Amino acid sequence: MYDTLSLLNCLSKLHKKETCEAVTIIETPPMVVVGVVAYVKTPRGLRSLNTSKKKAFVKYSKKFESDEGKKDIQFQLEKMKKYGIVIRVQDHTQKDEMIDIIGVTKGKGYEGVVTRWGVSRLPRKTHRGLRKVACIGAWHPARVSFTVARAGHNGYHHRTEMNKKIYKLGKTGQETHTALTETEKDITPMGGFPHYGVVKDDYLLIKGCCVGPKKWVVTLRQSLLSQTSRLALEEIKLKFIDTSSKFGHGRFQTTQEKLKFYNRMKA
Repeated sequence: MYDTLSLLNCLSKLHKKETCEAVTIIETPPMVVVGVVAYVKTPRGLRSLNTSKKKAFVKYSKKFESDEGKKDIQFQLEKMKKYGIVIRVQDHTQKDEMIDIIGVTKGKGYEGVVTRWGVSRLPRKTHRGLRKVACIGAWHPARVSFTVARAGHNGYHHRTEMNKKIYKLGKTGQETHTALTETEKDITPMGGFPHYGVVKDDYLLIKGCCVGPKKWVVTLRQSLLSQTSRLALEEIKLKFIDTSSKFGHGRFQTTQEKLKFYNRMKA
């Protein structure tokens, strides 16, 4: 008798072998808790007892400037601690190996039916165009059905990518901000990332691509499904992270390596 996971490992061609994967680096700067809300239990469900938000309103934020306001806020926090059944804060987390990424796709602008919906092109000798829908419906009902592919704006859609594997968690100013190779180097490639620049804050190294263009905000959440697959349970051991230039066919991992190759620095 074999365990299911052991059987899958035996069948995998990459079992106990090294492999190369494309990854995406997502910069995750630290966030600040801006609000605390306490709830009390009522016959109709939870009801908010008190709210303490530092930057929610202009008048409310002025309380933090005076001593009396600080005492009032301290009293509110004590009241929330004493009577509140549930207390919620806005915060962030980075703890799971499998996450979901929620974001908005790249906008494509106005596109035709072939690119937008993937319909087949018409024959070569078709009159008045090939990349069209030949028949958009019957005479009656005297309108075009919503199921007929039509040209229009494509992209800029809300999408959720499920089960993205985290390969590495990096923090600013620590050893984890390096690229984990024999040569000590930063995670940012030579010349910076195209259309982005230099990674300065905490970051995630996830397998594969990520939804949306550069510099757009994405939401990371814990996976909603219980992870039992081999990919989710396997242990990741990174041996090399390529930090050569992404603007062309880069072949140097660090600036010092490039200068040493061209004899521009002392050995």
